[in-house]
Amino acid sequence: MDAAERGVRAAAIAALGIIGGEGVGLFDVAWATVGSVAAGAAVVSLLMSTVAGSGGDPTTAGFTTSTRWRCLRARTR
Repeated sequence: MDAAERGVRAAAIAALGIIGGEGVGLFDVAWATVGSVAAGAAVVSLLMSTVAGSGGDPTTAGFTTSTRWRCLRARTR
């Protein structure tokens, strides 16, 4: 589920970047380009999440383990 959320987020960011970069009305946007870039970003994100699942914390799509929480706990001691 984490990987799917990251894929959707990457697609949305890519689509907004293309649409915002055009600076024109909605009817003037090259929607095929927007869809293509958004789909590509989603695929790359899903592939990265798949690779991360084999190296990081298996419960998330992140590349690292829970070192952040260890650092936070060490500071409070």
